[in-house]
Amino acid sequence: MFTGIIEEVGTVKAAYPGKLAISAKSVLESTKKGDSIAINGACLTVVEMSPDSFSVDVMPETLRRTNLGALRPGDRVNLERPLAVGGRVGGHFVQGHVDGMGKVLSAMPENKALNVRYEAPPEIMRYVVEKGFIAVDGVSLTVVECNATSFKVSLVPYTLENTNLGGRRPGDVVNLEVDIIAKYVERLREAGSSITLEFLAEHGFLAR
Repeated sequence: MFTGIIEEVGTVKAAYPGKLAISAKSVLESTKKGDSIAINGACLTVVEMSPDSFSVDVMPETLRRTNLGALRPGDRVNLERPLAVGGRVGGHFVQGHVDGMGKVLSAMPENKALNVRYEAPPEIMRYVVEKGFIAVDGVSLTVVECNATSFKVSLVPYTLENTNLGGRRPGDVVNLEVDIIAKYVERLREAGSSITLEFLAEHGFLAR
């Protein structure tokens, strides 16, 4: 389980079929083989370590659902270690299970912020709501507005400086993970439950 608050932006050191080596520093602290690290929002297992890098195996299903297969040496990636028990949740609960990919449509500055619109497929957009959460390349973000095919977020200076999102350009592909609560709400509604997104927002489970 992750929070969507990126700890470090690493660099792809090497990219092999089914394997990535990532140069990093902060996330290596207390990390050992077998631990999980989210790379652009995809939870992967550390299989090798060196003083300045770690390696992960990337399974075919992960390559199909994420942008990791397109990574090349020198690319910057968002990194986050799992949430420690008792730690603060600064973003929202992110599983590290990418639901699919989206594409940057536009990026427009507004004062110090950058308003970015992402296109996403219907199977993603059905779970996206205004003021709800979504993880983009592993970054926890609040949806400013959305329509049937896309959503917009506002990136604050801290996010621009401490993730790879500020370097994305129109046409770039990003990993998307929707809020798990939205999936549970859908399943409960299919089962006839009265729990709704409005109910969850009223009781503090969704941002207003």
